[in-house]
Amino acid sequence: MANTPQDLPTRSGFNFKVMLKETGAFVKELLDIHEDTDRDTTMETVKRDISFKGHNAWILVFSIFVASIGLNVSSTAVVIGAMLISPLMGPIVGVGFSVAINDIDTLKRSLVNLGVMVGLSVLTAYLYFLVSPIKEATPELVARTYPTILDVLVAIFGGTALIIAKTKKGAIASVIMGVAIATALMPPLCTVGYGLAIANWEYAGGALYLFSINSVFIALSTFVVSKLLRFPLVKYVNSRRRKNTARLASLIAILVMIPSIILFVNLLSEQVFRSKTKDFVKNVITYPGAEVVKFDQNYKTKYVDVYLIGKPVPESIISTWMRELKEVPELEEANLRIHQGTDQSSEMAARLSSEVKAGILEDLYLKNQQVVEDKDARIRLLEQELVRYRNSGIPFESVTKEAKINYSNLEEMSYANSLVTNFSKIDTVPTFNVRWKKSLSRSSRQSEMNKLKKWLQVRLSLDTLSVQAVD
Repeated sequence: MANTPQDLPTRSGFNFKVMLKETGAFVKELLDIHEDTDRDTTMETVKRDISFKGHNAWILVFSIFVASIGLNVSSTAVVIGAMLISPLMGPIVGVGFSVAINDIDTLKRSLVNLGVMVGLSVLTAYLYFLVSPIKEATPELVARTYPTILDVLVAIFGGTALIIAKTKKGAIASVIMGVAIATALMPPLCTVGYGLAIANWEYAGGALYLFSINSVFIALSTFVVSKLLRFPLVKYVNSRRRKNTARLASLIAILVMIPSIILFVNLLSEQVFRSKTKDFVKNVITYPGAEVVKFDQNYKTKYVDVYLIGKPVPESIISTWMRELKEVPELEEANLRIHQGTDQSSEMAARLSSEVKAGILEDLYLKNQQVVEDKDARIRLLEQELVRYRNSGIPFESVTKEAKINYSNLEEMSYANSLVTNFSKIDTVPTFNVRWKKSLSRSSRQSEMNKLKKWLQVRLSLDTLSVQAVD
């Protein structure tokens, strides 16, 4: 029997529902981690990795030394190498995991070992930077003195990846998964030691703040994953103690979670503010004959300072820029301040003529440093050639006078350095060209030529020279 038009939508709809159901089942199977979770082994592993003594302590010390060297010379590869051997994740994962399962004893042990880890790491980095001859703040060090949204994201995703890897049945290298956590923890701890070594409390405080934020989010990621995987809560014989422990764990989780969310939102807003101000200055602040040499943005004060050199920008154009800035989402409260090099009455003009110009000169120096070095090398080479040429020169006038006295048949004499090659090397050969009187016979001329050559070798102390007759 043929299908009627009324049957087609029904069958089509049925097939779509089946396909949707199968897709949902596939996605669930793809992303589900409950069945492959080894809860007992995970609990043992987390508790075992909390302790910081013996091998773990020494591994931490040497990995901190390696990371400090990498930060000191601004070598990303060396810092990554230190992360591969760093055992930093144990106590922090223990904090998040113990709060999730209401294990107050494990929580206490995790906090104690976390303090030991921080103290040992900072002390090691402090001692290194104290004796290191290189005290300059490299870009790798400066980048760890304040938190950014990227640091928080690394901590969140790294912590989540680590706890998921720990819960899986079978062997996943937790050290490899710990690299992401080391990225968020090790460089800040080394920077704390650097700040203390050079007595820069702003660096030390900022790096410690960054470490604290990253630690909180790693522990928070562990807490959330442990709750989602439904790890069994620790049971206590005393029901009152169990309830009190559960309340304490919940309170700690709330106290950590609320500030963390607020901090994350603030850091995200600051990152968006900085990104949009950068795009605005790049795309909007343009005027023929003027050039932006520097700009600063302050998220707290909402000021965007732009420094210009060249042709003065009319106030009407500046007003247009300010109006356009207010129309950019997330920048409605920002205030644009334009500082031009011709405005000598402005306080900022002094900064333009000092800081900005110094920055320009520094950039020019860095860009042309290689060119200058190449020219210096060329000058040194030419100086060496000149010295060698002068040293190989001869007192031509006195030599010719003596030659005329010794060889009366000479009519003319000239001197030059000839370049001679055998196609494997090039030599410089002193060459004398002489013209004899035509009345001199061929045999006498050859004899005189040989005598003249020997006399010139002795007179000029030259092992190699050439004497040629010119007709």
